[in-house]
Amino acid sequence: MSIEYDEKGKYYTNIVPKVAVPTVIQTTTHLIRGLVHVRQGDRLKDELESGDDYTAVTNATVFDGEGKVTFRGSFLAVQKRQIVWIMPVDEEGKKDVGA
Repeated sequence: MSIEYDEKGKYYTNIVPKVAVPTVIQTTTHLIRGLVHVRQGDRLKDELESGDDYTAVTNATVFDGEGKVTFRGSFLAVQKRQIVWIMPVDEEGKKDVGA
């Protein structure tokens, strides 16, 4: 990690602070629960509109069409073209979808 200081003492770093957003993602074939990390001050929509082809999901759980868990992992890269819909959830909402 590099840190640079200007003449006023302000520092700059190559680390981008992000916020983990609990999220439910419906792809063309699966439902995914996990954390999508967005830049501070940005929305989930802003993350999807970034120029990357994939979005990172941490603490991911993937469900098949019948609601059975097919994968659990600490990291999953989801191709954005496969996302049908995505929504942030809170702890209460987590009880309603796929849990």
